[in-house]
Amino acid sequence: MTTDVPVWAADAARALPYPLIFATVSGAHLYGFASVDSDLDLRAAHLLPAAEVVGLRTGPDTLQHMGVRDGVELDVVSHDLLKFGRLLTGRNGYVLEQLLSPLVVVTGPVHAALRDLAPGLITRHHAHHYLGFATTQERLYRRTGELKPALYTLRVLLTGIHLMRTGHLETDLGKLGATMPYVADLIATKRLAEHGPFPPGATARLDADIPRLRAELETARDASALPDQADPEALAALNDLIVTTRLATA
Repeated sequence: MTTDVPVWAADAARALPYPLIFATVSGAHLYGFASVDSDLDLRAAHLLPAAEVVGLRTGPDTLQHMGVRDGVELDVVSHDLLKFGRLLTGRNGYVLEQLLSPLVVVTGPVHAALRDLAPGLITRHHAHHYLGFATTQERLYRRTGELKPALYTLRVLLTGIHLMRTGHLETDLGKLGATMPYVADLIATKRLAEHGPFPPGATARLDADIPRLRAELETARDASALPDQADPEALAALNDLIVTTRLATA
């Protein structure tokens, strides 16, 4: 996985107008195929003060900042802790990846507590997120013929398969696709340029592998040892964490 995250990433995240629970790197950096001209996707959770949650005038449950810093396009998105918690319990693989990203730029005790609770919130139904996301990315790939959505399609399907089989989250396409030799060529091409050309023969391999991987994900979902529902104790602990963290701002 590439780890060339700019040294100013934490400062960019902390520029948001509320205290951060955490901020991590998502997107191509997290997926192991950031190019020299990739933008930087920061995903975070912030904490609104209690007065901006219980009163008539509520604060923003989602914040977004886009800009350019040192020639790098920057996209920062943060959800208030309550909204993040609701998304996390909604079988949302995207926020799960944000929470568990190994590319951490801001962290703290509440972030650590959330990460500890995450395993109890994973269910076999997270497969639906990965199947749906893969469908969206494959349509984009078929429409544009571009390398980036093709890589996203492979990454999403392989992450879903790995999660269903092991209960653990892995997002690095280089690791996930280690048994598919042409994937390394795709990644190498993408790292040179955001919109690079396909290596010879790669499109034919994709045409064969995408439906195969989709079928594997569906089979892995049906055979998964993961539960149908989140652990009630983990849900209760998450609720308590949100309440106590919020009340500390009162």
